[in-house]
Amino acid sequence: MTDTRWTSNDLPSFAGRRVVVTGANSGLGLVVTRELARAGARVVLAVRDVARGREVAGQIAGDTEVRALDLADLTSIRRFADDWTGDIDVLVNNAGIMLVPEGRTKDGFESQIGTNHLGHFALTNLLLPHITDRVVTVSSQAHRRGTIDLDDLNWETRNYSAAGAYAQSKLANLLFTLELQRRLTATGSRRAHSAHPGWAATNLQSHSGNRLLGTVMHLGNKLLAQDAATGALPTLYAASQNLPPASYVGPDGLLEYRGHPVLVGRTAAASDPELARRLWELSEQLTRVPSTV
Repeated sequence: MTDTRWTSNDLPSFAGRRVVVTGANSGLGLVVTRELARAGARVVLAVRDVARGREVAGQIAGDTEVRALDLADLTSIRRFADDWTGDIDVLVNNAGIMLVPEGRTKDGFESQIGTNHLGHFALTNLLLPHITDRVVTVSSQAHRRGTIDLDDLNWETRNYSAAGAYAQSKLANLLFTLELQRRLTATGSRRAHSAHPGWAATNLQSHSGNRLLGTVMHLGNKLLAQDAATGALPTLYAASQNLPPASYVGPDGLLEYRGHPVLVGRTAAASDPELARRLWELSEQLTRVPSTV
């Protein structure tokens, strides 16, 4: 079904299309932004640090715009959506945090589920009336170690685990895509896809606050990881290709750590429609953002 040597040079023209990329200041988001702008898209960098976003945008050849968005703050998310006018062809839910010490978002959510899932859940639903083509949400192989605790999504009664919280948030990304696609299919032809970068060397792994873990991640980036440009290929593929509903794209190499984009598998939990529905309903309650589809 796919060409395993697909690269960003195979992107179709995005001329006349508008794309929103969260977390576009660095890492995978920066590569996705740069490549889609090169392909002709008008790319909106949705970022927490606007000054840094403008600096980055100034180095990108193509049509870009920078707007403030803090996914750990529902007020910021609502402001971003309220200020939006016109169509969005593709929304790329890329931003995320990984293995951080226990913390809370401005709305009291555990920081990883709050940023990686609930923030993107709210943003997508608020922007969905504007979206014409697809939503791409970046997940991770870490979803395979994840479980969803619907009774304690925000780690209020469990002993906090940074790795467990991250894995839960990445599983939530896939369940969100599954339920979003079900709802989109019932109302029209728009699409929802997920992607994961394998092991890509970015600054995502550098915020654990744990010296030993930081050293391990640094060595992994040096010895096992692929660069951000290659890690971004699954996201670019999911954003541009004609794929089956709720497709999941990742690298084709050993353990899906490295390689070129192909359709990949997911766990049984990530394919559970009932769990996806229940998580969606809980996410509505927590964010107080009702479904728009």
